[in-house]
Amino acid sequence: MAAGSAALLLSLLGALGLSDPGPLEDVVIERYYIPKVCLREAQMGDFIRYHYNGTFKDGKKFDSSYDRGATVAGVVGVGRLITGMDRGLQGMCVNERRHLIVPPHLGYGSIGVAGLIPPDATLYFDVVMLDIWNKDDKLQITTLVKPEHCNRTVENSDFVRYHYNGTLLDGTPFDSSYSKDSTYDTYVGTGWLIKGMDQGLLGMCAGEKRSIIIPPFLAYGEKGYGTVIPPQASLVFSVLLVDFHNPKDGVSLEHLEVPASCRRRAVTGDFVRYHYNGTLMDGTLFDSSYSRNQTYNTYIGKGYIIPGMDQGLQGVCIGERRRVVVPPHLAYGENGVGNKIPGSAVLIFDVHIIDFHNPDDPVEIETVHRPEGCNVTARDRDFIRYHYNCSLLDGTQLFSSHDYEKPQEVTLGANKVIEGLNSGLLGMCVGERRVLIVPPHLGHGENGARGVPGSAVLRFEVELISLEEGVPEGYLFIWHGDPPENLFEQMDLNKDGQIPADEFSTFIKTQVAEGKGRLMPSSDPEKVIADMFGNQDRNQDGRITAEELKLKSDEDREKVHEEL
Repeated sequence: MAAGSAALLLSLLGALGLSDPGPLEDVVIERYYIPKVCLREAQMGDFIRYHYNGTFKDGKKFDSSYDRGATVAGVVGVGRLITGMDRGLQGMCVNERRHLIVPPHLGYGSIGVAGLIPPDATLYFDVVMLDIWNKDDKLQITTLVKPEHCNRTVENSDFVRYHYNGTLLDGTPFDSSYSKDSTYDTYVGTGWLIKGMDQGLLGMCAGEKRSIIIPPFLAYGEKGYGTVIPPQASLVFSVLLVDFHNPKDGVSLEHLEVPASCRRRAVTGDFVRYHYNGTLMDGTLFDSSYSRNQTYNTYIGKGYIIPGMDQGLQGVCIGERRRVVVPPHLAYGENGVGNKIPGSAVLIFDVHIIDFHNPDDPVEIETVHRPEGCNVTARDRDFIRYHYNCSLLDGTQLFSSHDYEKPQEVTLGANKVIEGLNSGLLGMCVGERRVLIVPPHLGHGENGARGVPGSAVLRFEVELISLEEGVPEGYLFIWHGDPPENLFEQMDLNKDGQIPADEFSTFIKTQVAEGKGRLMPSSDPEKVIADMFGNQDRNQDGRITAEELKLKSDEDREKVHEEL
């Protein structure tokens, strides 16, 4: 019962009733509802909270805690209640309901209470127990779920993010973070929480779920909190720790897979291509490059990404798999970003390094095999045939000349292949094999090409099959010695004063056969000769006249055309 006149009713000492023992009968107890789980029974000296209705035998109500809108709180079994109530409440469980019949000598005896309880009245109480605690109680912690892997637990001064459901001991809910669709975020051990919660969160792992029962003196005590937590209420919190960190934390690294061969590690200024899955500490996925089927490409150490990743990618190897744990002050801070990364969230990135390079990198050349007696090597303008396999650094095969009937053909230095491959082919002997690592600025650049991702480092395995000496740039044919003084007359085989295509072709082929000159190497020499004829046939009438025919050296001086 409560303060004032109502409090008097149950607070008067049992001595009032003992002055007239009356009939020899005890309290009659009817346990009409017993909860299936009873973790604790009220014992002498326990502090209890309960609701009740008090009536006479005829059903007339003389008192009710419900009518006052407040539970009754007090210590049981120490004489602060009428003797019958002291006896009738002992052994009760939380949420248990009892009917109590208290005879006069265990109630208010032959005196009664003026205006409320007549003398020698038998009292009937309907009681529900709501809370039980003792001043010697400790915090009760029950671990409901604990992650298999727990590398770190909460300590004082850590900042935690957790979800909770808060109920009174009888199960009445008073608050929930889930209803707000937001975690509760705070520091532990700094006085921002009630003492019991400060203690109850210590030692938790991210992802752990606990039940924490907090006695009132470690919660809101005799004052309660607003209208939702009564005075002297025990509190029950079901807590799920989402994540935690310390403001002094740096980036944490876990090396999941490191290639046996790691010739180079990424440093500030390198451009890295990597795949990643980004999760919160509770495993919630917030982003993934795999879902976009595209690597994330960026410079490291230059502020293009969050500071934690700038640090976390330092020293990676190509092909390495690494877990990077980033505290919020090195990620998106207390504001978070968008609707997927909450404020003050710890981020976990599982990254797979596809490749990296530096904008100053040259082509890397590794000679796998070089024939003995290698005296002739490939130079610019030479025509070569070669086989190749092209792949990404993660082993993904892109292209291979072996998929076709014949080797690849190219004139070096003619801008027909990417710059890095051209450089890597120079200086090779026939029969030589090389491995070339081509950075993207010497490959297909940041945009990539058909089948080649943007900013990809390429790996070529090349073998030189054949080599034909080339001609200077702009030439289709060069003389090995001085050209004939009367060149037109020698070309004009039938001496009719003009040179048709067949005469021109016959003459050029004869010079090549006799070793007097050579054509620009090509897989189609007929086309080269046809191009030469077209260049000399300036009026395009199908015949070359003496006025039209000019040597390349003469044309260079006159800046007219490029030919013989």
